[in-house]
Amino acid sequence: MKTKERLLQVFEKNKGVYFSGEALASLLSVSRTAVWKGVCALREGGYPIDAVPNRGYCLSPETDILSAQGIEKYLLHPELKLEVVDVTTSTNALLRQKAGEGAPEGTVVLSGCQTAGRGRLGRSFYSPADTGIYMSLLLRPRAMAPSQAVKLTTMAAAAACRAIAEVSGKDPGIKWVNDIFLEGKKVCGILTEASLSLEDGSLDAVVLGAGINVYPPAEGFPGELGGIAGAVFDTPQRDGKNRLAAAFLNRFFACYRGAESWMDTYREKNLVVGREITVSGQRAAAVAIDQDCRLVVRFPDGAEKALSSGEIQVKL
Repeated sequence: MKTKERLLQVFEKNKGVYFSGEALASLLSVSRTAVWKGVCALREGGYPIDAVPNRGYCLSPETDILSAQGIEKYLLHPELKLEVVDVTTSTNALLRQKAGEGAPEGTVVLSGCQTAGRGRLGRSFYSPADTGIYMSLLLRPRAMAPSQAVKLTTMAAAAACRAIAEVSGKDPGIKWVNDIFLEGKKVCGILTEASLSLEDGSLDAVVLGAGINVYPPAEGFPGELGGIAGAVFDTPQRDGKNRLAAAFLNRFFACYRGAESWMDTYREKNLVVGREITVSGQRAAAVAIDQDCRLVVRFPDGAEKALSSGEIQVKL
């Protein structure tokens, strides 16, 4: 770990606290010159580090910059391997590459900006800099059949709802199967991509991506997104991104490892059941979410069908 990263670890755990250059050098077993260079590098990265004679260096408690060190303060799963990049084409694409190179389960890639973010059905996912959290989790659930992969998506949707509620105090809901809505606007989307084992057809690797709009863009959401997309917060929050990223990871992995259930939350927060929807151009009533996370719909002729995937239209 570089001196810059070790310094950030200290500063993130002690926001608002001053450390002399001598104290930091002793703590990290480096020279004071190395400390100064590390502080300069952090400043260049956007961190507002104050320097006061006879007091030392201090990271402002008002900062809200996504970082592995910032997330780790709140993380309940220290075994996760976090990698935060400033910009990437797509966190899912980057993690798929790492999965192919043998990265272990629990590898997580996060970014504050994607240049080619993707949503379901090949749609683009608007991912501007400094407004959101875009993250991908690598899972290797070898005991899970491919037909059960939808459970990971619904698990992530429930975790996102719990995380947003925990950090913001607001009450989000889920549009089946994978969109999180808050106050009538979409604030989070989830995309799950899987690869199969050629040996037995089981799930070999799952890359689960989640994009959360933490703040609205300064210039607003473009085009038709203006009437659809929203954000968790209207104004900057202290450590809002790191707290939200950690809360999602904490909640998801608690469900994934069996420490928490998620189906009750998924059903409770579902915004579709009980409403009229459109499925492949046909009107239907959304009746229930079954044990396999499928949406049970009833058509006007009384026929029922359980949908495991696909697109529905509903007015929320």
